Amino acid sequence: MAKCFEIEPGHDRTVLVVVAHADDVALFIGGTVARWSDAGWRVVVVRATDDRWDSVDLTEDLTIESAKRELAAAAAVLGVAEVIDLDYPTDTLGDASEIELREHIIRLIRTCRPHTLVTFDPYGMFGEDNQDHLKVAVATDEAFWTAQFDKHHPEHLEAGLEPHGAAERWYFARRVVEVTDVIDISTVMGRKVDAVLCHHTAMINYMHQLLLQGRTAGWNVPLLEAARAGDLRPVLEPLVIEGAHRVGERHGLTMAEQFRVVRLGGLADWFAEHGAPSE
Repeated sequence: MAKCFEIEPGHDRTVLVVVAHADDVALFIGGTVARWSDAGWRVVVVRATDDRWDSVDLTEDLTIESAKRELAAAAAVLGVAEVIDLDYPTDTLGDASEIELREHIIRLIRTCRPHTLVTFDPYGMFGEDNQDHLKVAVATDEAFWTAQFDKHHPEHLEAGLEPHGAAERWYFARRVVEVTDVIDISTVMGRKVDAVLCHHTAMINYMHQLLLQGRTAGWNVPLLEAARAGDLRPVLEPLVIEGAHRVGERHGLTMAEQFRVVRLGGLADWFAEHGAPSE
Protein backbone atom coordinates (compact mmCIF):
# COMPACT_ATOMS: atom_id res chain seq x y z
CA MET A 1 0.00 0.00 0.00
CA ALA A 2 1.24 3.49 -0.83
CA LYS A 3 2.33 5.66 2.07
CA CYS A 4 2.84 9.38 2.50
CA PHE A 5 6.61 9.63 2.49
CA GLU A 6 8.25 12.32 4.59
CA ILE A 7 11.34 13.70 2.91
CA GLU A 8 14.19 13.63 5.40
CA PRO A 9 17.03 16.20 5.61
CA GLY A 10 19.36 15.77 2.67
CA HIS A 11 22.67 16.51 4.39
CA ASP A 12 24.04 17.42 0.93
CA ARG A 13 23.15 14.04 -0.55
CA THR A 14 22.37 14.09 -4.27
CA VAL A 15 19.19 13.34 -6.18
CA LEU A 16 19.89 12.67 -9.88
CA VAL A 17 16.80 13.21 -12.06
CA VAL A 18 17.01 11.94 -15.66
CA VAL A 19 14.33 13.22 -18.05
CA ALA A 20 13.81 13.63 -21.77
CA HIS A 21 12.57 17.21 -22.10
CA ALA A 22 12.86 20.61 -20.46
CA ASP A 23 9.33 20.65 -19.02
CA ASP A 24 9.29 17.06 -17.70
CA VAL A 25 10.58 17.92 -14.23
CA ALA A 26 8.10 20.73 -13.56
CA LEU A 27 5.09 18.89 -14.96
CA PHE A 28 5.67 15.43 -13.48
CA ILE A 29 7.56 15.99 -10.21
CA GLY A 30 8.02 19.73 -9.67
CA GLY A 31 6.54 19.66 -6.18
CA THR A 32 8.73 16.78 -5.00
CA VAL A 33 11.86 18.39 -6.45
CA ALA A 34 11.05 21.61 -4.58
CA ARG A 35 10.63 19.65 -1.35
CA TRP A 36 13.93 17.82 -1.88
CA SER A 37 15.80 21.07 -2.44
CA ASP A 38 14.10 22.70 0.57
CA ALA A 39 15.23 19.77 2.73
CA GLY A 40 18.88 20.26 1.76
CA TRP A 41 19.23 17.70 -1.01
CA ARG A 42 21.39 18.58 -4.02
CA VAL A 43 19.15 18.06 -7.03
CA VAL A 44 20.84 17.52 -10.40
CA VAL A 45 18.68 17.32 -13.54
CA VAL A 46 19.83 15.56 -16.72
CA ARG A 47 17.92 16.50 -19.87
CA ALA A 48 18.48 14.06 -22.73
CA THR A 49 17.17 16.18 -25.63
CA ASP A 50 17.46 19.79 -26.77
CA ASP A 51 13.69 20.32 -27.34
CA ARG A 52 14.45 21.83 -30.76
CA TRP A 53 10.98 21.12 -32.19
CA ASP A 54 8.84 21.91 -29.14
CA SER A 55 7.60 25.30 -30.35
CA VAL A 56 5.36 26.97 -32.87
CA ASP A 57 6.34 29.92 -35.10
CA LEU A 58 9.99 29.81 -33.95
CA THR A 59 13.14 28.61 -35.68
CA GLU A 60 14.96 25.55 -34.39
CA ASP A 61 17.84 27.66 -33.09
CA LEU A 62 15.53 30.00 -31.20
CA THR A 63 13.60 27.05 -29.81
CA ILE A 64 16.79 25.43 -28.49
CA GLU A 65 17.85 28.72 -26.87
CA SER A 66 14.41 29.33 -25.37
CA ALA A 67 14.10 25.83 -23.95
CA LYS A 68 17.52 26.05 -22.32
CA ARG A 69 16.77 29.47 -20.82
CA GLU A 70 13.33 28.44 -19.62
CA LEU A 71 14.63 25.23 -18.05
CA ALA A 72 17.21 27.28 -16.14
CA ALA A 73 14.43 29.57 -14.89
CA ALA A 74 12.23 26.65 -13.82
CA ALA A 75 15.22 24.97 -12.14
CA ALA A 76 15.84 28.13 -10.12
CA VAL A 77 12.20 28.20 -8.97
CA LEU A 78 12.42 24.57 -7.81
CA GLY A 79 15.87 24.85 -6.24
CA VAL A 80 17.70 22.59 -8.70
CA ALA A 81 21.46 22.86 -8.19
CA GLU A 82 22.61 21.87 -11.68
CA VAL A 83 21.22 21.06 -15.12
CA ILE A 84 23.18 18.80 -17.47
CA ASP A 85 22.20 18.59 -21.16
CA LEU A 86 22.96 15.57 -23.35
CA ASP A 87 21.74 17.49 -26.44
CA TYR A 88 20.13 14.70 -28.44
CA PRO A 89 17.73 16.13 -31.04
CA THR A 90 14.26 15.97 -29.54
CA ASP A 91 11.77 13.33 -30.70
CA THR A 92 14.54 11.16 -32.16
CA LEU A 93 15.57 8.95 -29.24
CA GLY A 94 13.51 6.14 -30.71
CA ASP A 95 16.23 5.91 -33.37
CA ALA A 96 19.19 6.60 -31.08
CA SER A 97 21.55 3.97 -29.70
CA GLU A 98 20.25 2.85 -26.33
CA ILE A 99 23.76 1.66 -25.43
CA GLU A 100 25.17 5.11 -26.15
CA LEU A 101 22.46 6.84 -24.13
CA ARG A 102 22.97 4.37 -21.28
CA GLU A 103 26.72 5.09 -21.27
CA HIS A 104 26.08 8.81 -20.78
CA ILE A 105 23.83 8.05 -17.81
CA ILE A 106 26.27 5.54 -16.29
CA ARG A 107 28.99 8.17 -16.49
CA LEU A 108 26.79 10.73 -14.77
CA ILE A 109 25.80 8.28 -12.03
CA ARG A 110 29.47 7.61 -11.40
CA THR A 111 30.26 11.32 -11.50
CA CYS A 112 27.39 12.65 -9.36
CA ARG A 113 27.21 9.57 -7.08
CA PRO A 114 23.53 10.04 -6.21
CA HIS A 115 21.78 8.61 -3.19
CA THR A 116 18.53 8.70 -5.20
CA LEU A 117 18.03 8.13 -8.93
CA VAL A 118 14.78 9.40 -10.48
CA THR A 119 13.32 8.81 -13.94
CA PHE A 120 10.26 7.68 -15.91
CA ASP A 121 8.91 4.27 -14.93
CA PRO A 122 9.59 1.83 -17.80
CA TYR A 123 6.88 -0.45 -16.37
CA GLY A 124 4.27 2.27 -15.94
CA MET A 125 4.00 3.43 -19.53
CA PHE A 126 0.28 2.90 -20.08
CA GLY A 127 -0.86 5.61 -22.47
CA GLU A 128 2.70 6.84 -23.08
CA ASP A 129 3.00 8.07 -26.65
CA ASN A 130 6.43 9.70 -26.46
CA GLN A 131 9.34 7.52 -27.52
CA ASP A 132 11.82 9.91 -25.87
CA HIS A 133 10.22 9.14 -22.50
CA LEU A 134 10.34 5.40 -23.14
CA LYS A 135 13.98 5.40 -24.25
CA VAL A 136 15.13 7.47 -21.26
CA ALA A 137 13.18 5.19 -18.91
CA VAL A 138 14.77 2.00 -20.18
CA ALA A 139 18.30 3.39 -20.49
CA THR A 140 18.26 4.91 -16.99
CA ASP A 141 16.72 1.80 -15.44
CA GLU A 142 19.51 -0.33 -16.86
CA ALA A 143 22.19 2.26 -16.07
CA PHE A 144 21.25 1.99 -12.39
CA TRP A 145 22.69 -1.50 -12.08
CA THR A 146 25.34 -1.41 -14.81
CA ALA A 147 26.92 1.67 -13.14
CA GLN A 148 27.87 -0.70 -10.30
CA PHE A 149 29.88 -3.11 -12.49
CA ASP A 150 33.61 -2.53 -12.91
CA LYS A 151 33.55 -4.10 -16.39
CA HIS A 152 30.99 -1.73 -17.86
CA HIS A 153 32.87 1.14 -19.48
CA PRO A 154 36.28 0.67 -17.88
CA GLU A 155 37.30 3.92 -19.57
CA HIS A 156 35.31 5.68 -16.86
CA LEU A 157 37.46 4.01 -14.21
CA GLU A 158 40.63 4.87 -16.10
CA ALA A 159 39.48 8.51 -15.98
CA GLY A 160 39.22 8.36 -12.19
CA LEU A 161 35.55 7.45 -11.71
CA GLU A 162 34.39 4.49 -9.63
CA PRO A 163 31.39 2.14 -9.76
CA HIS A 164 28.44 3.52 -7.82
CA GLY A 165 25.15 2.11 -6.56
CA ALA A 166 22.25 4.46 -5.85
CA ALA A 167 20.37 3.54 -2.67
CA GLU A 168 16.95 4.41 -4.05
CA ARG A 169 15.19 4.50 -7.41
CA TRP A 170 12.13 6.73 -7.74
CA TYR A 171 9.94 6.18 -10.82
CA PHE A 172 7.17 8.44 -12.14
CA ALA A 173 4.86 8.18 -15.16
CA ARG A 174 1.69 9.54 -16.68
CA ARG A 175 0.08 6.65 -14.82
CA VAL A 176 2.08 4.96 -12.06
CA VAL A 177 0.77 1.40 -12.01
CA GLU A 178 2.23 0.37 -8.65
CA VAL A 179 2.29 3.41 -6.36
CA THR A 180 4.45 2.90 -3.26
CA ASP A 181 5.18 6.46 -2.10
CA VAL A 182 3.15 9.66 -2.16
CA ILE A 183 4.58 13.13 -1.58
CA ASP A 184 2.44 15.91 -0.11
CA ILE A 185 3.14 18.97 -2.29
CA SER A 186 0.48 21.31 -0.89
CA THR A 187 3.08 23.65 0.62
CA VAL A 188 5.01 24.02 -2.66
CA MET A 189 2.14 23.93 -5.16
CA GLY A 190 2.65 27.56 -6.14
CA ARG A 191 6.26 26.88 -7.07
CA LYS A 192 5.26 23.88 -9.18
CA VAL A 193 2.80 26.08 -11.10
CA ASP A 194 5.39 28.85 -11.51
CA ALA A 195 7.96 26.32 -12.76
CA VAL A 196 5.52 24.99 -15.36
CA LEU A 197 4.79 28.55 -16.51
CA CYS A 198 8.52 29.15 -16.99
CA HIS A 199 8.31 26.79 -19.98
CA HIS A 200 6.58 29.44 -22.07
CA THR A 201 7.72 28.12 -25.44
CA ALA A 202 6.71 24.50 -24.88
CA MET A 203 3.42 25.42 -23.22
CA ILE A 204 2.36 27.68 -26.11
CA ASN A 205 3.08 24.77 -28.42
CA TYR A 206 0.92 22.58 -26.17
CA MET A 207 -1.91 25.11 -26.39
CA HIS A 208 -1.49 25.09 -30.18
CA GLN A 209 -1.86 21.28 -30.20
CA LEU A 210 -5.05 21.49 -28.13
CA LEU A 211 -6.43 24.13 -30.49
CA LEU A 212 -5.76 21.92 -33.51
CA GLN A 213 -7.50 18.97 -31.88
CA GLY A 214 -10.41 21.13 -30.75
CA ARG A 215 -10.92 22.64 -34.17
CA THR A 216 -11.02 19.17 -35.73
CA ALA A 217 -13.69 18.19 -33.20
CA GLY A 218 -15.65 21.39 -33.85
CA TRP A 219 -14.87 23.20 -30.58
CA ASN A 220 -14.31 26.93 -30.19
CA VAL A 221 -12.47 27.69 -26.92
CA PRO A 222 -11.58 31.38 -26.44
CA LEU A 223 -9.50 30.53 -23.37
CA LEU A 224 -7.23 28.37 -25.55
CA GLU A 225 -6.99 31.12 -28.15
CA ALA A 226 -5.80 33.52 -25.45
CA ALA A 227 -3.34 30.95 -24.11
CA ARG A 228 -1.99 30.32 -27.62
CA ALA A 229 -1.35 34.09 -27.77
CA GLY A 230 0.65 33.92 -24.53
CA ASP A 231 -1.85 34.24 -21.65
CA LEU A 232 -1.00 30.83 -20.23
CA ARG A 233 -1.80 31.04 -16.51
CA PRO A 234 -5.63 30.97 -16.75
CA VAL A 235 -5.42 27.60 -18.52
CA LEU A 236 -2.33 25.98 -17.02
CA GLU A 237 -2.65 26.89 -13.35
CA PRO A 238 -6.03 25.16 -12.85
CA LEU A 239 -4.94 22.17 -14.95
CA VAL A 240 -1.78 21.64 -12.89
CA ILE A 241 -3.58 22.16 -9.58
CA GLU A 242 -6.47 19.87 -10.53
CA GLY A 243 -4.02 17.13 -11.47
CA ALA A 244 -2.32 17.38 -8.08
CA HIS A 245 -5.73 17.39 -6.37
CA ARG A 246 -6.75 14.17 -8.15
CA VAL A 247 -3.60 12.40 -7.01
CA GLY A 248 -3.97 13.76 -3.48
CA GLU A 249 -7.59 12.64 -3.14
CA ARG A 250 -6.59 9.03 -3.81
CA HIS A 251 -4.32 9.10 -0.78
CA GLY A 252 -6.13 11.37 1.66
CA LEU A 253 -4.08 14.48 0.85
CA THR A 254 -4.95 17.87 -0.61
CA MET A 255 -2.31 17.84 -3.38
CA ALA A 256 0.30 15.20 -4.11
CA GLU A 257 2.66 13.48 -6.54
CA GLN A 258 3.09 9.72 -6.63
CA PHE A 259 5.95 7.32 -7.33
CA ARG A 260 7.06 3.72 -7.46
CA VAL A 261 10.13 3.56 -5.23
CA VAL A 262 12.66 0.73 -4.93
CA ARG A 263 14.98 0.98 -1.92
CA LEU A 264 18.20 -1.01 -1.59
CA GLY A 265 17.32 -3.31 -4.45
CA GLY A 266 14.01 -4.22 -2.82
CA LEU A 267 15.85 -5.54 0.26
CA ALA A 268 15.32 -2.63 2.65
CA ASP A 269 13.79 -4.93 5.29
CA TRP A 270 16.76 -7.30 5.02
CA PHE A 271 19.19 -4.42 5.54
CA ALA A 272 17.24 -3.31 8.60
CA GLU A 273 17.32 -6.84 10.03
CA HIS A 274 20.99 -7.57 9.44
CA GLY A 275 22.66 -4.17 9.48
CA ALA A 276 22.76 -0.84 11.25
CA PRO A 277 22.89 2.74 9.92
CA SER A 278 26.42 4.09 9.44
CA GLU A 279 27.59 6.82 11.79
